[in-house]
Amino acid sequence: MDMISLHGIDVYAHHGVHPAERELGQRFVIDVDLWADCTAAALSDDLGQALDYTAAHRIVWETTAQTSFQLLEALAGQLCRALLAELAVQKVAVRVHKPNPPIPNFLGQATVTLERDRTWLETSFGAGS
Repeated sequence: MDMISLHGIDVYAHHGVHPAERELGQRFVIDVDLWADCTAAALSDDLGQALDYTAAHRIVWETTAQTSFQLLEALAGQLCRALLAELAVQKVAVRVHKPNPPIPNFLGQATVTLERDRTWLETSFGAGS
């Protein structure tokens, strides 16, 4: 299986346990790995045969900006679900980075990574998700 990666999708959003995080918002950086068969695109050099990573970027950006979760795990799970539902991919990995989380002392970032495949989508949400 082939993989396409998008790194550093930067989104200002309203996720977090603390009310101020959800009210004021903060920066999140998302990395996505998408597993798909890229054979047809590699052989044809035809954009119509390729995985549309512009669509993947849009899905990540819109989902992150337009939702609000307390947990990074919940955001990452929703991103996995949306990517698997909307794109012709077999598996995804989503890394959500939260730079400078509001905890005592300094922490550069907290990161959550989830990997999910099409079987997880179908088992958890049904075939039409």
